[in-house]
Amino acid sequence: MVQPPDPTDEPAAAIAPPARRRAADVLKSLSQPKVGLMLALGFSSGLPFMLIGNTLTFWLAEDGVKLAVIGFLSWITLTYSVKFLWGAVVDRLPAPLIGRLGRRRGWMIITQVGVGTGLIGMACTDPRTQLGLLVGFGLLTGVSAAAQDTVVDAWRIESAADADELGLLTAAYSLGYRAALIATEALILLLANAVGWPISYGLYGGLMVVGVIAALLVVEPARADAAMEAKSHEAAVHPARAIGDAIVGPFIAFFRAHGWALAGLMLGMITFYHLCDYMRGPMSNPYYKALGISKPTIAAVRATIGLGGSLAGIALGGAASLRLGNFRTLILGAVLQPIAVAAFALLAWRGGDWTLISAGPVTLTGFEAIMAFDSLVMAFSGVALVAFMSTLTSLGYTATQYALLTSALTWTGKTLKGFSGVIVDDLQQGRTLLEAYGLFYLLSAAIGVPAIVLCLILAYRRPAARPIG
Repeated sequence: MVQPPDPTDEPAAAIAPPARRRAADVLKSLSQPKVGLMLALGFSSGLPFMLIGNTLTFWLAEDGVKLAVIGFLSWITLTYSVKFLWGAVVDRLPAPLIGRLGRRRGWMIITQVGVGTGLIGMACTDPRTQLGLLVGFGLLTGVSAAAQDTVVDAWRIESAADADELGLLTAAYSLGYRAALIATEALILLLANAVGWPISYGLYGGLMVVGVIAALLVVEPARADAAMEAKSHEAAVHPARAIGDAIVGPFIAFFRAHGWALAGLMLGMITFYHLCDYMRGPMSNPYYKALGISKPTIAAVRATIGLGGSLAGIALGGAASLRLGNFRTLILGAVLQPIAVAAFALLAWRGGDWTLISAGPVTLTGFEAIMAFDSLVMAFSGVALVAFMSTLTSLGYTATQYALLTSALTWTGKTLKGFSGVIVDDLQQGRTLLEAYGLFYLLSAAIGVPAIVLCLILAYRRPAARPIG
């Protein structure tokens, strides 16, 4: 007897090759409300990331917290490394109290309110006397932010009508996320310089209303709802089996679809891909402070040259994926990342910033050039990796499986970067602080080599370029 199709066997995003589109079709796609809402949701997802990461280290460094403690406090972001746990929750459980809004929309709003509450709570603490309370609110922000990411990623993948629209939504998400990073990594330095860190954090907590409004306006993905309802019905009949499926089902489906060797290779490549970037993260702002670069200067560079580099990187990443193919783009991104990280060691060797180009009123410093190149490379490689990971999920498991992939991406890096302050302190024995920072950046760059090797092996193995199901 022929069995009816299981909705959970469907790919989360359409994979049929899309028809060739005219310029008018592309412009029409860009004008869709869905794209604008994705931009807002990307901004909401990106807003808390730096506020519990690198930007927080600047606040702590200015308040006199020791480097080793700053490094350890970066472990707050480990909440992003267990996204598969939050994915299982949002895939299986209806949103409490506001479940009538839909599973995806309801969880978006709950997590966004959690992020806003956590950031405002951080704003009400003093790191010098209430460090434990600050960490507590930071953890609330981190858990809510990671859960928000899982549900927004799931909506992005499930709402795409075809491969072209998935790429369009991914680009909109990346732009919104990047805008939030500029706001929380650059503009906040100007704001903090004017009104202080607590008020700045409070204002950014209030900005989470952008995500709440977007979540209220999005349309719940019908195909995904059908798949999750099927899972809910099965849970009512076989609760023990449903619990097991929620925990291990996404993992089994992923490894069964690709084979254990290939699936392990993909997870290994994803794990190492951004490791050199994660490793240097907590020390970036303390490093700039040691170089004598002021907050307004850092903010101006990040908001202008850095933003331009990021936008160029996003555009080039998308274009390279189309022209060169995803694997060649992944390899190129893996090669460029260690070069971008190592370039920061030049600042330590020069003892600070220096004029690189001077032509009349136009000047370009070494810091500006390095920041522009770094922003371009990290955005370029990020688009390539997100596009690759977005093709590897199936309905019913979208949030959990994509969270599994992003957890693989962040787990090792967010664990190791907690020791970054200790490493700089150890490297300083017998050296100046800037010499120690220079060696640290070279060490961080060297950690990117395994990603290049794994990308080459993965490209040779040529995994099937389609979602699992």
